[in-house]
Amino acid sequence: MTIRHTRRVFLSAATMMAATLAATACGSPQDTASGGGDAAPVKVGLVYSQSGPLASYGKQYIDGFRAGLDFATKGTGKVGDRKVEVTEVDDAGDPAKAVSAAKDLIGKGTKIIAGSTSSGVALQVAPIAAQNKVLFISGPAATDAVTGANKYTFRSGRQSYQDVLTAKSFIGDATGKKVVVFAQDGAFGDANEAAVKAVIGGAGATVSSVRAPASATEFTPFASQIKAAKPDLLFVAWAGTTAPAMWQTLDQQGVLASTTVVTGLDIRASWPTFGAAGSKISFLSHYFDGASDTEASKALKAKVGTLDLFHPDGFAAAQMVVRAVQEGGDDVEKMIKALEGWQFEGVKGQMSIRAADHALLQPMYQAKLSGSGTSYTATAQKTLTGDEAAPPAAQMKG
Repeated sequence: MTIRHTRRVFLSAATMMAATLAATACGSPQDTASGGGDAAPVKVGLVYSQSGPLASYGKQYIDGFRAGLDFATKGTGKVGDRKVEVTEVDDAGDPAKAVSAAKDLIGKGTKIIAGSTSSGVALQVAPIAAQNKVLFISGPAATDAVTGANKYTFRSGRQSYQDVLTAKSFIGDATGKKVVVFAQDGAFGDANEAAVKAVIGGAGATVSSVRAPASATEFTPFASQIKAAKPDLLFVAWAGTTAPAMWQTLDQQGVLASTTVVTGLDIRASWPTFGAAGSKISFLSHYFDGASDTEASKALKAKVGTLDLFHPDGFAAAQMVVRAVQEGGDDVEKMIKALEGWQFEGVKGQMSIRAADHALLQPMYQAKLSGSGTSYTATAQKTLTGDEAAPPAAQMKG
């Protein structure tokens, strides 16, 4: 491999701003690096969570990216005769750090920024890309607002709307169905309740909620409320250390046996938190090991071993980077045109970048867990096509 991975510690905001104002364009693919005969490298900046609360997601993303770059360049690490020079910067999940890092990279001539493990980060970096007219490929960040943010912004992962459409698929026609959202109080619960109301409620279901304080440790009263509502579907959105106790209570109180219970399947390390309840839950899934059997998934598995939730996002980002440079060189407008409407086979299968708003249409999965203790296996019950899980088109903002 000829890829050079470098890690940069960025300087003060004032230094970055000066660098941004002094930004100069990279040479064309035919230009040579000063002082030598080699073609100028392609500079790619990856700004993602190497540390912080989403570091485990970031690790999967970067491992996927490296494998994807090897796959897309056929092991050369080059696009044509140009080396791909990757600079990795840790944003620690902090939007301010991410913005500073992006500006610093742009000031040094980087035309392609990728990463964004966190939704909050992605929403701050997207405007920077538009202001500086560089390509931005957001990563695991799931917020729907990234789609259609501006013409310079794309995404290599799924978005929340695709998650909720997958949840809806468990009950088929939603008309006349009763859906309950069980979530903690706070922004996370608010967002999930709003999404279910928009997607499943919008399809004809009656949606209500049972909300619990984030500090709650006793869940029997909430289980009783859920059972009394007699929903056709219970959508659970939960985060934090109380998850095992919550799932155990829902199981003991008969909730899991009385209705279809759906929640998202997180990274493998979280699977033991479901305990004995795991086999009774229906999972919507972005990805898990064994969900697909594509050439890309085989190549990724050969590089990283057991696949996990966000490996495909990094892999797809690398495929998109290579496509953009192959077709656009250093011309960002041409890069955008090359990506809009592009269809390719990724780790998950057939992927399609919708030209109108840059949504990434992709397969999604219904899954089941089996196992006990710390050893669990996920199996796909159904695969939704990219069209079946497609979010409504967003209006491009700029």
